[in-house]
Amino acid sequence: MEIKGIITPIITPMYDDESVNYDELKNQINRLINAGLHGLFFFGTNGESYILTAEEKKKILEVAVETVNHRVPVYAGTGCISTKETIQMSKMAESIGADVLSIITPWFAAVSQSELLTHYKAIAAEVKTPIVLYNIPGRTGANIAPSTVGELASVDNIVGAKDSSGNFNTMLQYLDATKGKDFSVLSGNDALILWCLLAGGTGGIAGCSNVYPKNIVGIYDNFIQGNIEQAKICQSSIQSLRNVFQYGNPNTIVKKATQLLGYPVGNCRAPFNQIPAEGIEVLKKVLAEYKKNGME
Repeated sequence: MEIKGIITPIITPMYDDESVNYDELKNQINRLINAGLHGLFFFGTNGESYILTAEEKKKILEVAVETVNHRVPVYAGTGCISTKETIQMSKMAESIGADVLSIITPWFAAVSQSELLTHYKAIAAEVKTPIVLYNIPGRTGANIAPSTVGELASVDNIVGAKDSSGNFNTMLQYLDATKGKDFSVLSGNDALILWCLLAGGTGGIAGCSNVYPKNIVGIYDNFIQGNIEQAKICQSSIQSLRNVFQYGNPNTIVKKATQLLGYPVGNCRAPFNQIPAEGIEVLKKVLAEYKKNGME
């Protein structure tokens, strides 16, 4: 299993009553695969993992694995606060057929690097599926130190790390700490995908690829082909969309943007679903400009 390319942290479509819209989930899966995405990540931040029940996650993953049908790797976010529950969720995802487990750090209670090492090693010992560490300190309050990533990279089935800290130096330190090991570093910040690749990383888990999948795929595909200037154009073109993030949660903006493109994905679950009127108008203007430019 190669951890590389552009992986979409796919949104979870919902009806107005906040129940999961499985028909539209299938539609989004096919839409993204047809656009050339290299993997689909279920239960990331954009998938509203923080607000889905364990039962919902099980059904969503069952539908996902069946719909994807081995066309691209299926990543499943299985991280919970406790080690015990994370192992349970990881085994569930493994039994359904997930190809990769993405495991976020525990949150709310402060966690030490020693505790993180024990946590991840215990999980890795209970499953055979490859594991990608998920570092997003802005949401969890926990940062996986580069030295911790370096030690965990020696565990057979811990094969990569997604860094969503937004700190490029952290990503560089992850690359340095895992140099010479069979380990992938992915950008979890859409603005840093190309720079991650240029530094030696292998791709990105990109929320904006829910909105403009072909453009985001263009960052990676052009990089691989050696067309760095075109990759830069694809990278810089999403900045207008990212600027709208100032009006709400980034995943709320991404879901609303996808909805405004005409896909019935619904809103994020309350209370994380509000965007001020000014933000909606700015978003509509950005999408109109992208449409004029032929962005897909």
